[in-house]
Amino acid sequence: MRSASPPRFPVGRVLAGALIAVGVLAVPAPAQADNQSIGVNFAAGTAAPTYRASGWIYGMTENGTNPPSNYFTDVKFQAMRAGGAQLAGGGWQGGGYDRRWNATRAQMLRTKALGGKFVLLPHDLWGADGANIARYPGDNGNWTDYNNFLTRVIADVKATGVPVQWDIWNEPNISIFWNRPQSQYFELWRRTYQRLRADMPGTLIVGPSYAGVPTTSNGAWWNQYLDYVKANNVVPDIISWHSLPGDPVANVAAANSTLDARGIPHPRPYQINEYGAGNEQNPADGAWYITRLERAGADGLRANWASGGNLHNDLGNLLIHNSAGQYQTKGEWWVYRFYAQQTGTIVTTTPSSGYDAYATKDTGTAKVLIGGGRTTGNIAVSLQGLNSTTGLVVNNQVRAVVQRIPDNNGGAVTGPVTVQDQVVTLTGNAATVNVNNTNVNDAYTITLLPSSTPTSPSPSPSASASPSPSSSASSPPATGTACTASYQITGTWQGGFQAEVAVSNTGSAATRGWAVNWTLPAGQAISQIWNGSLVTSGSAATVTNVSYNGTLAPGATATFGFLASGNSASTPSLTCSAN
Repeated sequence: MRSASPPRFPVGRVLAGALIAVGVLAVPAPAQADNQSIGVNFAAGTAAPTYRASGWIYGMTENGTNPPSNYFTDVKFQAMRAGGAQLAGGGWQGGGYDRRWNATRAQMLRTKALGGKFVLLPHDLWGADGANIARYPGDNGNWTDYNNFLTRVIADVKATGVPVQWDIWNEPNISIFWNRPQSQYFELWRRTYQRLRADMPGTLIVGPSYAGVPTTSNGAWWNQYLDYVKANNVVPDIISWHSLPGDPVANVAAANSTLDARGIPHPRPYQINEYGAGNEQNPADGAWYITRLERAGADGLRANWASGGNLHNDLGNLLIHNSAGQYQTKGEWWVYRFYAQQTGTIVTTTPSSGYDAYATKDTGTAKVLIGGGRTTGNIAVSLQGLNSTTGLVVNNQVRAVVQRIPDNNGGAVTGPVTVQDQVVTLTGNAATVNVNNTNVNDAYTITLLPSSTPTSPSPSPSASASPSPSSSASSPPATGTACTASYQITGTWQGGFQAEVAVSNTGSAATRGWAVNWTLPAGQAISQIWNGSLVTSGSAATVTNVSYNGTLAPGATATFGFLASGNSASTPSLTCSAN
C-alpha cells in the first residue's frame, strides 16, 4: 500500500509516499537486451495450485457492487484487505466511523459471496489511513476510547457473520500510520490481541504488516517486535510484511531465520499483504511477483495506491474505464487470468537472474507463466520431462503456443497476443522454446497442447463463456436466427444476490442482436447490470445486447450478469429472441 523496501535487484526501484499521495522516483533504464535461460521440469510435480497471489488491497466500490463479478472469478480471487480508507469523516477518531464501517461491511459481504477471505484493517476504521490525525489509541495513557472502538468493531464484525483476519495495525513502524512511540504501539498490540482472543476466539490475527521486509539486523524494528510478542505471548497467527519492492523468496528466508532463532512457530503461510511497488504494477513484474510468491510459499495481496473513489474500485488498478464508463482490463489483469487457468499440478522451475516462471501440468495441457520486468532479449525456455505429462505428447511432438501479455503503457488490453504457434519435436523427452522479449514490461506465456490441436487457446473473458444453466427457455427451431437463455445464481447475501444469464445462438445464421425477457418475482429489483442493456416496466425486465456481444455465430454464447435485491429462491422463466 504505501512504504519503501530494499530493492529486489542490485539496481533498485524506490517507492516514496503514502496511500493518499504517492510519487514514484525515476526508474533506471532497462538493461541492454540480455539473453537468458529458464527451466521447467514437468517430471518434478509438487502440489495442486492454490492461487496464493490472487489477493488485493481494496478494489471494490464503496457499496460493494462493482466491479462485476466476472473480473474477480476469472482470476480466482482469493482475498481482499480493506477498512474504509479515505472515506470522508475521518473514521472513529474524527466522528465518521459509520460510513467507513458501512463500506467495509459491504465489501466483506461481497468478498464472502465471491469465495474470498477478508483481511480487516481496523486502523483505517479508526482513521489512521495516512491523514495527519490528532488522536491515537492510548494517548496520555488513556485506553478508554480505544476500548470503546474495539467493542463497536467487534460487535459489527460479529453481526455480519463473515469470518475475518484481523490485521491489528498497518505499518506501525512509520510515522504516517503510527505517529507515537513504539512502546505505545506494543501496548496497543497486547491489548488488542488479548481482547480478540477473549471476544472472538478463532479469529486469525495478522501482523505486524511491517513497512519493509524481514531483516536479521540487530536492533531493527522487525526484531524488536518479534522479541516483544514472544516475551508477552501475543504472537500473531499470521506473520505479515510488505514487499515494495522486494523478493518474496529472500523475504521468507529472512523471516524464517529471525523467527526460528527465537523459537516462534509459524505454521501458517506468511502473508505479504502488500506487494508490487507502483512502478512494478505491469504484466512483467506482476508475473514475476506471482512466481516468487509461489516459489516462497507465501500468500500475497497486491498493493494499491489509488485515491478517493478509485481506491474503492477497479480491482486494485487492474481495470480502467472507457469514455462510456465501461470497465476494461489492463494487461496485468490478463496475467492473473492466465494464472487462474493453470490447473492440475505445479511443477518445478529454475529461474534466471532476470526471469522466473510458474508452471503447471494437467491432462492434455501444460502452462508456463514467465515474469521479468528488468531486461529484454531472448528467453530460452527448456521444457524437460515431457514424458511425465498426460495426453500431451503425440508422436513425440507437442504444440507450443507462445503469447505476449502487453503492458500497452498501462492502457486497456483486450487479451494476450499470440506470437508463436508451432509443433515442436522432442529430443530425449525435452524441447526448448525461445521467447523473444522486446518490451521490459510485457509478460509471456507458453501453452503446450497435443500436436493435433487445431486452434490457438482463446483469451476471451468469461463474458463469452456459458455457465451451467439452472433454467432454460424453450428452444425455437434451429433455423435462421434463434436463441435460448439460461439463468443461474452465482452469489447470495442477506437481502440480495448475483445472477448470470447465458444467451446461446441455436439457429443456423449469425445473430445481429438478441433480447431476453422475464418477469421479476415479487420483491426483486435489479440494481446493477453488465454486458447487457436493461429496461424494466413494472415487474417486466428486458435485457438486450450491447455493442460488442450482439453478433453470435451459430452455437456461440454471450453472458450478461446483474446484481439484485430480494429473494433469489424464485427462478424466473426466460424467453429469448434474436434477429
